[in-house]
Formats: sequence, C-alpha cells, structure tokens
Amino acid sequence: MHSPALNALADIRRSSPTHLEETIMKATLRIFTLSALLLTAPTFAADHNDPNAVNSIFSDIELNAADLYDMFGWPADGGEDRVVLALTFAPVPNAGTFDTDMLYRIRLYPSPRIVRPLNEASDQDLRSFVRYAKAAAKKYKAKGTMEVRITPLDEGRSLQVDFLGFPGGDFRKTLPANDSHVVTSPTGHEISVYLGARDDAFFNDLPGFFRSINYAPQFYEVPHAWTDRRESEIPKTLLELEENHHFNFDPEFPHHGQGETTQHPDGALTWEGGDYKRDENGNFRFVYSGRDAQAGIDVNAVIVELPLEFITRNPRNHRLVNAWGESWVLRASSQVELISDDDRSGLGSWWHRVFGRRSDAKKQLEMYKRVDTDGVPFSDAALSERWDGRQLGARNLKLARWYVQRFGHLGWGFAPSVSALGLGSCFDHGDVKVPTVRHYDLATPAFPRVKKCFFQELNMPDDSWNPSGKPIPLRRPFEIFVPNVNSIDMDTNGTWPYGRRPEDQVATRFLSIFLDHEDGCGGPCNLETLGQQSLWDAAPIEPKTPPNPLENDKPFLNEFPYLAEPHQPPQ
Repeated sequence: MHSPALNALADIRRSSPTHLEETIMKATLRIFTLSALLLTAPTFAADHNDPNAVNSIFSDIELNAADLYDMFGWPADGGEDRVVLALTFAPVPNAGTFDTDMLYRIRLYPSPRIVRPLNEASDQDLRSFVRYAKAAAKKYKAKGTMEVRITPLDEGRSLQVDFLGFPGGDFRKTLPANDSHVVTSPTGHEISVYLGARDDAFFNDLPGFFRSINYAPQFYEVPHAWTDRRESEIPKTLLELEENHHFNFDPEFPHHGQGETTQHPDGALTWEGGDYKRDENGNFRFVYSGRDAQAGIDVNAVIVELPLEFITRNPRNHRLVNAWGESWVLRASSQVELISDDDRSGLGSWWHRVFGRRSDAKKQLEMYKRVDTDGVPFSDAALSERWDGRQLGARNLKLARWYVQRFGHLGWGFAPSVSALGLGSCFDHGDVKVPTVRHYDLATPAFPRVKKCFFQELNMPDDSWNPSGKPIPLRRPFEIFVPNVNSIDMDTNGTWPYGRRPEDQVATRFLSIFLDHEDGCGGPCNLETLGQQSLWDAAPIEPKTPPNPLENDKPFLNEFPYLAEPHQPPQ
C-alpha cells in the first residue's frame, strides 16, 4: 500500500522516463552530503567544496582566495558548438579584485563519448568497478590536457590569461577585471572571457545540509585542529532525531547554524535517542528549510566561452568536454601554510625538474602549490571529506575503494530516512528503520549495500536534456564521480549530470541518487523527484518544502557571461 507521497509521485512522473550518462560514484555520495563546507552567515561568503586547510567554516580559518566554490560547464545555447566554462571562488580580497598570490586553472580535454562500461549484471561487482577506475586512470594519465590559466596582475585589477596546449598553439592576453571581452586566437577563433565579480550561483540550504550530517563547525566554534570534533558520531539523517539537542532546530535559537555559532560543549557530541522526532500530529521535522543560504552573496569568477573547434581538431567525434578547476598559491606566500609543500602538483620527478627541459608554463607552476580542485559538485565535500591530500581532480581514480566505504557510511544515515517517507531507497539497509552510525575499514563489506545505487540508471524528468535525439545512455552514479571532472556532453543541453548549468538544482538532484530510480516512487523516480512540491505536500513532514530553493536569488542571464550580476559594484 503506497503512502500519499508515493501516490502524488505517481502523478508527477507522467512526464517521460529519462536518460543520463556518465561520470561516477561520487555523485551518489555527494548526493546527500550535497554541498559540504560552506558558511551561511551573511557576513561570510560560501564554502562550497573546499579542502579543510582553506575551509572558513572552522573558527580559526579566514576566507581564502584559494577556496574554489563551483565548476559550471554546458554547451552554449543557439545551436553552435561552443562550450561555456565558469569557475567561481572566494571573493578575496573582495568581489571584483583578485589575490595576486593566486593562480587559477581551468583544465579540459575533449574525448569521444565513452562506450558504456559494466553493462552486464555479472560485471557489477567491486572488482569490476576497481578495474574501471584503473582503466580510466591510464587514459587520463596518457591524455594531455589543455588549460586556461589566470594570473592576477596590477594589485588584482587586471589578469594575465594564458591559453595553453590547444591545437592552434599557445597565446596570451592581459585583460582588465569586471568586464566581458572577446579575444581572437591565432587560428581566428573568437573566445569570450569574463574575469571578475558575479552573484554566487550556488542556491542551496547549506545549514540544512550540515544539520543532516550533524557537522559541528557549522553550529559550534571548532578550530581546524579539532579533527575529531568535525563530523560527530550522530547518524546522518534527513529527518530530525528525537533528543538530538545538539543539532535539532531550536525555536528559541532560530539562527543557530545560520550565521550564529556557540562554544563547543565539552567532549564529543553524541546521541542517545532511538527514533525520529515527531510533532503532536505525528509529522517528522525536515532538517532542511528550503531557504537559499547564499542569497545576497557575491563571488569572484572566471568565465570563458570557447568554440569546440578551438579545443579539438575532431569536433565531430569528440563530443565530450571534460573540465575541472584548480587553485594554486605562491610557495613563497604565507597563505595556506596548512597545505603540504610536497609534489602533489604532478610536475614530475625531482630529477626531471632539475635537469629536464621545461616549458615556461611548467616553470611558472613550480613557483606555486596546488590547494583546491573542483569538478563534480560536492565530490570533495561528500566523498573525500575535504581532506587536503585528496584534491586530485581527474586523478582521483585511486580513491575508488574509499568512495565505496564512505558511501556505505552515508547510506546507513540517509537511506532509512528515505524509507521513512514512504520512498524506496537503492541502498540496502535491511530492516533498519532509524539512521545509525556505521564505518567501513574495507570496501568489500560495504559494496553489497551500495551496489544498486552505484549501478542504477538515473532517470531524467523529461526529454529536454537531449535536444539532439541521439541514443545517449542514461548516466549512472559510478560514472559521474570517477574521475572528478565535469563531463559536458555537447549533444545535450548540458544539464547535470551531462554538464552543469547554473539553473540546475544540483543539490536536490544529488539527493535523488539515493532513491530507487527503478521503482522507488510508486514507479520510476527521477532526478527532479525531490524537487516536486506535490511530494512534500503529501508527505508527513514539516516544513513542507523541497530541501533546497528551486531558483537563484537573482535571475541568470541569457547571454554571456550568464551568471547574474553582483549585488554590489566591484571595488
């Protein structure tokens, strides 16, 4: 017998099934862990996807220009083969002025659409998944990448923009900040460039997310060194737990975790209850409010729009543009001292650096150390736990087994919450009805629990994502997060997970990955299921709102540079 929420969903999903395609498992994980690492206070900018060393959610970490926020990428509308790439990051020293200790890179390479791996049920095991990751790692290691490199000049008011590794040769432009420009490559291709302040395009209820994972630094004063005080040993959950006084919403302190923090209690934060919290009508209380914590906040951004013919000599077959962003800081700078000064940059062996022949571009990088990477939204926040040493971008393939373990841990929290609402979850939590804390030291015992989530096809809400009408397969979670790149399919409209458009409510879509897309919603679920107001109207829950806002606080633009104008004039 279906719940009212399921009956409402059966009506909602009469739009068509859907298709999704590739990029990996981090998606499944990030799904609920959505957007880890972000301060919501109006006096701070957002921490969307940082390593801990620059995560200003900690009480002793200042906002840092190395903190990347989001990586957007989608085919430009209008029928031309042009791709838009937008990297946003912390507005330091302020929105519209860039930190001259920094260097930013948008790295990309084109490739054919990958032949679907692991189709047969017999291939859907842990060993096959690890083989997939290793094969992808070899391809990424062998493939040379191109990049757009941005180096701030003139006290951050102008920027040196280098186009490196593209088929037509390298070239450089120096451009003033806070304006749109059109530059022409040596091969005659026109490239649009914007460098400067924009409205933060990330519209999410981040306090709700941190409440869902009982993450102490959002609510309490936690220094960076308190590694054992970050994720408390309280179960992850979408529904408030009874007697969870540390993190449940308190009407007498309504802004706790929403810009206001308190002193951390002595000792670890734990939970002694055994059930969900319910009101006098028997309704659950949602950990989300649906409010946009980023409303009114500006960021710095690098936005480029490039012709596919500029990126590849084979635009007919190279229909995927794989992209990710990186932030680098001068080694001589006093910034980000917590980041190890080792050779995580992938610049080669010591012998090669000392005696080998290096280009000027490589010599420049040797003056910097990499701090942050950003490809798939929430990949670092959810799966990598924002560890400094896991900022690997496309080289995250070696973390495949860890992602299985981490997803297993998250599943024991979120999946029972999904089931409590009358929805079907892809995570196997047996007869466990209330979230619990379980950690895995090995991937082997976790894999049977997460297998269906990793390999299920993710349904789209309708066919608008595929305007070309080509037989593009639906994507599956394990393909979305390994490697950690934004894989933009030029034959789609670039909505997530075929890219990432600014208007995508990616956080709610990620949450939907824990649903059973085959038959968890009175029939198939899709990536927009949890964004349907009808579902929440029928669910036994308060407040009756989708977990995240469905629109940005400022409308996006229909033309370059696409992200909304900043709230305050650039300084």
